[in-house]
Amino acid sequence: MSMGMGQAWRASRSFSGDQSVTHKRLARGTVKRIAGYGRPYRLQLAVFLATTVAAAASAAAVPLLLKVLIDSGVSAGNRSVVVWAALAVAALAVVDVILGLVGRWMSARVGEGLIFDLRRQVFDHVQRQPVAFFTRTQTGSLVSRLNSDVIGAQQAFTGTLSQVVSNAVTLVLALGAMIVLSWQITLIVLVLVPLFLLPARFIGRKLADISRESMQLNAAMSQTMTERFNVSGALLVKIFGRYQNENADFGQAAGRVRDIGVVQALYARYFFLGLTFLASLATAVVYGVGGWLAIGGTLEVGTLVALAALLTRLYGPLTALSNVQVDIMTALVSFERVFEVLDLSPMVRDAPGARPLPGGDEQLSVQLEDVHFTYPGNEVSLASLEAVARPVTASPEPVLKGVSFDVAPGELVALVGPSGAGKSTITHLVARLYDPTSGVVRVGGHDVRDVTLESLHEAVGIVTQDAHMFHDTIRYNLAYARPGATDDELWAALEAAQIAGLVRSLSEGLDTVVGDRGYRLSGGEKQRLAIARLLLKAPRVVVLDEATAHLDSESEVAVQRALETALAGRTSLVIAHRLSTIRGADQILVVDDGRIVERGTHEQLLAADGAYAELYRTQFALQDVSARTA
Repeated sequence: MSMGMGQAWRASRSFSGDQSVTHKRLARGTVKRIAGYGRPYRLQLAVFLATTVAAAASAAAVPLLLKVLIDSGVSAGNRSVVVWAALAVAALAVVDVILGLVGRWMSARVGEGLIFDLRRQVFDHVQRQPVAFFTRTQTGSLVSRLNSDVIGAQQAFTGTLSQVVSNAVTLVLALGAMIVLSWQITLIVLVLVPLFLLPARFIGRKLADISRESMQLNAAMSQTMTERFNVSGALLVKIFGRYQNENADFGQAAGRVRDIGVVQALYARYFFLGLTFLASLATAVVYGVGGWLAIGGTLEVGTLVALAALLTRLYGPLTALSNVQVDIMTALVSFERVFEVLDLSPMVRDAPGARPLPGGDEQLSVQLEDVHFTYPGNEVSLASLEAVARPVTASPEPVLKGVSFDVAPGELVALVGPSGAGKSTITHLVARLYDPTSGVVRVGGHDVRDVTLESLHEAVGIVTQDAHMFHDTIRYNLAYARPGATDDELWAALEAAQIAGLVRSLSEGLDTVVGDRGYRLSGGEKQRLAIARLLLKAPRVVVLDEATAHLDSESEVAVQRALETALAGRTSLVIAHRLSTIRGADQILVVDDGRIVERGTHEQLLAADGAYAELYRTQFALQDVSARTA
């Protein structure tokens, strides 16, 4: 007999784990916090552990029954003992099946329940992080926390816990039974233990290094595929015609994954064959010494068979338990990596006692009072989630420096100025994507920090110059603004946004899939669809962040008509790229270097002959040049 393949595989997996985790220091209270996640499942965990212990005891009882069957039945010629012992072995087999099913059911309920709880909690928490968090975080690393680390954390309860309990019970019962049957043979067996552990540790360290390198190579290859397979990456490859280079680079990366996979498979096989050989050697020693003693009459044949059977239940658990700290720490570290995300407090969140913004259909005012703002640094993200984490040592420069203005209810105010002046930052503060460093931002007379984020985001609608669309249908992307909207409401929004005719011309209509980030639509079509989504939301404050930038003249005209509907009667804050589109604004604010340097109507600012007038003349001069050269 030899150690079973399942036992060898589990031991191999244990030894191939990252040994460096045993040197990691966990934060205080981590274990207690982990136990809290198991509290709702304590009944299922108790049943699961009970079945694990019972299954281990059942497995250890079978060799003892075989001893009785042979010594008291076959050798003594007692048929009744043979019958009841055989029936007992069969009954234990049935019990073992039942225990396995019950244990697996409980394990699945606990494990999948924990995965569900952790994923929901992490997903909800990440959604509440500020925009700055997502600008610094590598998406793949964040997704890994929701997948690999959450599953690794779940293993602490259903994998590692059950293996430790099962192996410990099996080892104690098998060793105790062997000592009772023959302490001499048991002593010989224990002397052979180092022959198991020393090669296992040597090959295990090699497997750990190879496994770590394999994971890194696979992660790099997956990152390459992710970047090249999205629309933007594929478009860039096509624009530069880099097919052959990309194929060659990917071939090298895939080749390294292939080569390390071969080496990993060989070392895993060495591990399995080594343990199997040593287990067979130990079995041969037991049969040799025990057979010698049996011939001499000092050991019964049934006892010899029982010892050999118990031996197979000794070395597997012993090998696995010798490296159990790696399994335990791996699971604990996975939990800690999940906690690292959960413990990153959102910089923008509801204040204690925050109240909803008063509802109704009346328009809301917008005020900024002596607002200063500096973008956050390292505190907004986690170094472990960034592709290249470099601590910000220098003090970041302020983006807004004492900005103050009022937008009356129903008024349209335009923000103009050079790139980087702070225009988009102002709109981000109004929607409370960030909080000001100092000063106050008010909507409807209420400090945005004193109202709930949900009510504020319901009142403020934004259309950016690159409106995002999910890789789903037009219906889904529209209804995202108002789940449960009827088809009539969807079509009314599309009509107002000047895009209903296009949607009707599509073979699938509202059920047409727009593609990754809406790439199946043109820029103008995507903008009009975004405006339709805004109209469906019906916000009381509209923010347009250069919604007509980068559009051709025809698309711009269509989008402008849609915007006229969207802005009608609503308090509006518009960032204008083309000054011709905001001539009718109630007030134009010229922003430069984080300050408002001019304000007034189009005519007033032209008459002042300042920064706005210079911008206006420069833009129309460029348009005249373009028209003459076209």
